[in-house]
Formats: sequence, C-alpha cells, structure tokens
Amino acid sequence: MFRMWAKVFKQNHMLKDTVICNDDSEMTRTKKVLKALEEICYEFDIGSPIWLECNIAEFKKISRTRFRADNFIEGIDFDYLEIQVIEEDSFF
Repeated sequence: MFRMWAKVFKQNHMLKDTVICNDDSEMTRTKKVLKALEEICYEFDIGSPIWLECNIAEFKKISRTRFRADNFIEGIDFDYLEIQVIEEDSFF
C-alpha cells in the first residue's frame, strides 16, 4: 500500500487535506508519487505544480515537500500545497 497525504495551507491554517491510496505494486515509487499528485490536483481543482530542484532534493531526503506559488503556472489562492508520503509498500 502506498499512501500520500496532501494539505493546502493559507496563513498557517490548513484549508483542506486528503489522503490518496495506491495499491498497484507494479509501479515504481516515482510513478506512484506523480499519479498521486495528479489525483490530488484533480481533487483540489488546482493546476499541477512544477517540480523544482529544491522540491526533488527535499522529497528524496524526507519524503515531503511544499509547492509554493513559484511552482505553479496559474495563480493560486493559498500559500502552499504540502505533500507527504505516509505509507510505503513493504516487501516483507
């Protein structure tokens, strides 16, 4: 099971959140993350963010990152979108 938690914040208040689950063990971790992010953006009705080098490095290190206004082509009405992997597939 792969689960990702997404939260939208404005002025240090969480406006909304969701958890996306993926049971497809055939997909790579990267594909699971990108698919979950696509579902999150659809659910929150926002454009897909652009992964900057700082986002990639942070996500690789701690499985969490924040997308701010500079990550979006369209304007956003929140301060940032935070995504975090909360459960990864276990192979045991």
